[in-house]
Amino acid sequence: MAFDFILMLTENDRTIAEARTRLEEALEGGVRHIGFKDVGLPVAELKGLAETIRAAGGRSYLEVVSLDGESELASARAAVALDVDCLLGGTRAEAVTEVTRHHPLRYYPFPGRITGHPSVLEGPAEEIVASARALADLEHVHGLDLLAYRFAGDVPALMEAVCQVVAKPVIVAGSIDSAARVTAVAEAGAAGFTVGTAALAGAFPAESAGFAGQIRAILAITAAARGRSTAPRRIALVAHDTRKAHLRAWVLRHAAALKGHRLICTGGTGRMIAEAAPGLTVHRLQRGGRGGDQQLGALVATGELDGVVFFADPTVPHGGDADLQALTRLSILHDTPIALSPSAADLLAQGVLAQGERQD
Repeated sequence: MAFDFILMLTENDRTIAEARTRLEEALEGGVRHIGFKDVGLPVAELKGLAETIRAAGGRSYLEVVSLDGESELASARAAVALDVDCLLGGTRAEAVTEVTRHHPLRYYPFPGRITGHPSVLEGPAEEIVASARALADLEHVHGLDLLAYRFAGDVPALMEAVCQVVAKPVIVAGSIDSAARVTAVAEAGAAGFTVGTAALAGAFPAESAGFAGQIRAILAITAAARGRSTAPRRIALVAHDTRKAHLRAWVLRHAAALKGHRLICTGGTGRMIAEAAPGLTVHRLQRGGRGGDQQLGALVATGELDGVVFFADPTVPHGGDADLQALTRLSILHDTPIALSPSAADLLAQGVLAQGERQD
């Protein structure tokens, strides 16, 4: 995630009755990450919401609100049955992962002690940070759902501390109702944030009336905040053999902007970049012909990349064309930015690496 706004069609910890109508308005407004809770509407209607989000090219989220163990497991089973992309919340990660571990959904539990409805995050900051670290170490936990603005202490400090101790993405939830709070979430290093009741109530200043106008306003705030984000981006770099020199030159030209981000490359490309720019963080996969292209495709399919730079040579045939065509197809299907030439990669760098040169 490159710092995303997740719209929750929820109010008072329930999916709103008019979720279907609001969903159509939200899609018109341009939001692509949309969630709901497993209470408030019949399962058939929730499934319809998930299917509509997917058909529109979006990403679906279900958030757990249950406090007791059996209800939380029921929510996890509902997430699997509804086939959502992400499951947010809950506090019993080890039990929930027994339900979700064989499903492709991504799981983001709550760190810390959660009480009440609406949920409140309790405990000293040190305890919450320790909980976040322990949860992130679990294999089938893919990120965290931090109820930061339901915490009574220093919220910016808590968000920054949690984001610093875990390598997995952190989504911030709970009472985000202003541009200032969105910006603070970005500056702390979170990968995204949720807004539900505040959007439904029209809390954000908008240029046009209606729910779609409210969505556009939040998306504009998100775009501005993204430029202040401190979260490292995850960028895939790959090139045909006849375009590897072009990619090397592009990386050296953008080395300052790429510093501190995570570059994921197939084997030969990764070695070339690591040798050319030893100050960059390069994660090498298998060589393309030995499965590296498929590994990149899997990362796109699970939403773990913020962008793909693929310097393709259309003038000559390549043995791995089918695999690389599949990578392009998956990038389109999962709405992941992909650049196929140096000029397009320049634009991607300006957008995805908007905060410019990072500091150590």
